[in-house]
Amino acid sequence: MAVSAATARPAATRRAVLANKVAPFFVRLTVADPVLPPELLASASGLSRTTIKDAMVKGAVWLKRPGAKEQRIRRAGFPLLPGDRIALYYDPDVLALNPDQPGCIAMERQYSVWDKPAGLLSQGSRYGDHCSLLRIAEKTPGIAASARLVHRLDREARGLVLLAHGRQAAARLSAMFQSRAVEKRYLAEIHGSFGQPGDTLVCDAPLDGKASRTIATILEVFAERGTSRVEVLLESGRYHQIRRHLSGIGHPLVGDRRYGNRRETAALQLTAFSLAFTCPFTGRNRRYVLGQDLSAAGSRG
Repeated sequence: MAVSAATARPAATRRAVLANKVAPFFVRLTVADPVLPPELLASASGLSRTTIKDAMVKGAVWLKRPGAKEQRIRRAGFPLLPGDRIALYYDPDVLALNPDQPGCIAMERQYSVWDKPAGLLSQGSRYGDHCSLLRIAEKTPGIAASARLVHRLDREARGLVLLAHGRQAAARLSAMFQSRAVEKRYLAEIHGSFGQPGDTLVCDAPLDGKASRTIATILEVFAERGTSRVEVLLESGRYHQIRRHLSGIGHPLVGDRRYGNRRETAALQLTAFSLAFTCPFTGRNRRYVLGQDLSAAGSRG
C-alpha cells in the first residue's frame, strides 16, 4: 500500500491488517517545509516515532534529494528540506529479523572473505539492510562504506562470500567471477542417491536459456534416512543452479521447500565451503575454505 501527502487518511485505513498483523506497506512523501524524518513519517504512517527511528537505523527509510542519488538515511536528526522526497518501506517481519552474525575469515587489502550464516541476506532490500552481510561489513573497521558485493549466496544457505573493498576492486573481482575464474565448491545433502561414494554426476541442462554445468560427487550415503552427502563443483553461476539441477534429476536438497517438498521442515542443507582463484591484485593462487567439520574457517595461499 502506498500513502502520499495527497491521500493521507486516518492510520487505521492506511495500513492493511491481516489476522491482527500489520502487512508490509510503504509511504512516499514530498517535503514541503523543513522537518525531521520521524515527525513527518510518524504522522503519515500512523506508526510511533520510536518505530520510525528503529526503521531508520535498520535501513528502511530512503531519501531522494533533487540533483542527488537516492540513499538510505539512518539518523533521526537528519534535516529534511523542501523538495526532498522521502520514503518509508515498512515490513515488521523484516525489521524483526535477528540472524546469526557472520565471521570474517580473511581480511585482505582489496577484499575480505566472510562465513555467512544461514538466514542472513547477502544484501538488504528496500525494507531494510540490518539483516544483511553487506551492512554488517560496512560497520566493520577497515571496510566501512567501501564494501561491495560481487557475488551472492542464497539467504537459506551458509558459506563463503567475498566482498570487495572499493569500486575498482569490485570491478576486477566481478570480472573474475563473470569469466568463471573462481572455483566454487559446496557441500549439500540430497534426497536419495545416484550411486556409491566416489560416484560423480554431471548436470548440464540449460537454465534460463543459458549453458549451465554442475558436477556432484557422492561423499557419503545415509541409507537409514534415505539421503546422501555430496560435494558440488559449479562451473557456471545461474540462479539457484545447484538446487534446480539436483531437483531436476530427482534428488532435491534436504530442506529445499522451493524446488523439493514444500512441507519439509528441515533447514536447507547447502554450504559454500571453498572459494579458489588467482588473485587479480597479487597474481598469487588463493583458496579459502571452511574446516572439514564446517565449525572453523581458514585460508590457504
